[in-house]
Amino acid sequence: MARSPFGNYGHAILTAGALRTPGKVALTYCGRTNITYDGLNKKVNRVAHALLEAGIRPGQRVASLLNETLNVAEVYLAQMKLGSVVCALNPYWPEDTLAQVVERSECTAFVYDASVERLVAAVRPRLPEVRLWLRVGGPAADTADLDALAAAAAEDEPPLGGHGDDLMALFYTSGTTGLPKAVRHTHASSLASAQIWLDIPHGAGSVMGTGAIIWGIGFPALVGPAFYAGMRLVLEQDWGPANFRTVVPRARVTHVSLIPSFFSALLGLDEHAGADLSSLTAIVLGGEPLLPSLREKIMKRLPGAAIFSYYGQTEAPYTCIGRQDDGSQDITSVGRARTSTAVRVTGPDGERLVDRVGEINLTGPNLMQGYDGLPDLTAQVLRDGWYVGGDLGILDENGFLTVLGRREDAILKGGVWSQPSALEDAALDLDGVAEAGVVGVPAQPEGEDAVEQRVLVAVVPRAGASLDPEDLRARLTARLPAHQTPDLVVVADELPHTQDASGGPGKLLRREIRTRYADRLERP
Repeated sequence: MARSPFGNYGHAILTAGALRTPGKVALTYCGRTNITYDGLNKKVNRVAHALLEAGIRPGQRVASLLNETLNVAEVYLAQMKLGSVVCALNPYWPEDTLAQVVERSECTAFVYDASVERLVAAVRPRLPEVRLWLRVGGPAADTADLDALAAAAAEDEPPLGGHGDDLMALFYTSGTTGLPKAVRHTHASSLASAQIWLDIPHGAGSVMGTGAIIWGIGFPALVGPAFYAGMRLVLEQDWGPANFRTVVPRARVTHVSLIPSFFSALLGLDEHAGADLSSLTAIVLGGEPLLPSLREKIMKRLPGAAIFSYYGQTEAPYTCIGRQDDGSQDITSVGRARTSTAVRVTGPDGERLVDRVGEINLTGPNLMQGYDGLPDLTAQVLRDGWYVGGDLGILDENGFLTVLGRREDAILKGGVWSQPSALEDAALDLDGVAEAGVVGVPAQPEGEDAVEQRVLVAVVPRAGASLDPEDLRARLTARLPAHQTPDLVVVADELPHTQDASGGPGKLLRREIRTRYADRLERP
């Protein structure tokens, strides 16, 4: 029995849109180029035929190092139609990490664009198993010119080489605790992630805006949902606060999906006040806690936008969704499991807990197959069809989930555990504070009892504000319980974040805060 083409991610995401509304604009690139669904589908087909001509085959693992957003969209979708495995590499990785990941992922082909030419030149001699190199952006020595091949290729539909539970891509974890892990996602699991807009209002005129973060898991989390919902996708290279203030009014962007730190940076600068952001109707926030004080600032600045929180991980993207601005749920909650997914909280013996702290379990059709080449680690986190990744939370009787954070981030002071987010929210509520990061530092030197901790608070002032660390410490001490009072407050120009190509800040790196400032604490 022939398999339905709609089980292929590329066909279901893009070709279906071309069949449904061929003349509708699917993509606007950097304010310069508008491409219809039919036009984009035909271009992707040409790239797919070009990849076939170059020798790419279904199931072949292709290292994909692309940073130009249009290249990411076209080449990823072409590979997904063909059924080759997209090994979605991070252009911000150092050379050694990149080479090791490509080798461990058993890639035999490598496609890249001109923006990463120098990085590719550095790692190429270390990758003898890669037998085929392809470049987007013109010819290069000993490399197939994908642009030239695509220009001469047919634009009819290529043979679809992957469906359903076939492996579609390897999306990599952040790698903050070692080499990034390769997360196996199928055509089916990625299509399930694309259905996020079933739980968030949108319409025929909705416009999704995003930047270069679309490589990696950002692709099925951002590009796929936009096309699946028939939106217009506005692609930018720079999606930092400055360009955001320009692009949103120019393109009349209605939907964005960002991390809360982005809005801390945006609203921490006075320039946002003059920007027309009134077109925004849906703001989706996740990846880190949405602090109540920041939520209030967003609501005040963007009263016409619905604010949604989401919770999930690369292993199970967008599992929970919740509305944050209409009083329909406790503001500390990230919401409930979205359509077709499920969430539970379990105790040490795997028993289901309600209104009690335990480990968060996620499941649904969006769940990964496992970690590539790491069966033991896969067995640790996939338990009877549930993903258990080490986050703690509370689930109430109505299914609303409150995420408390990772166990390793919890701070023990005075015999009482606290999560950093509660302290960060208190700091962010103080006048003049644009961003805050809180960590626990062992109260005793290394080698001694290091369970009890001291509290270190690092803050960034708003533009033009002057902050005194001791004054901040006194004000926080006055409003917080004893087990959360800071032992040290540091005023910094900026806090450490991951670099994710968005142009704005990535996730907060609490471990780096500890590394930078822990030696300022007086310890025995």
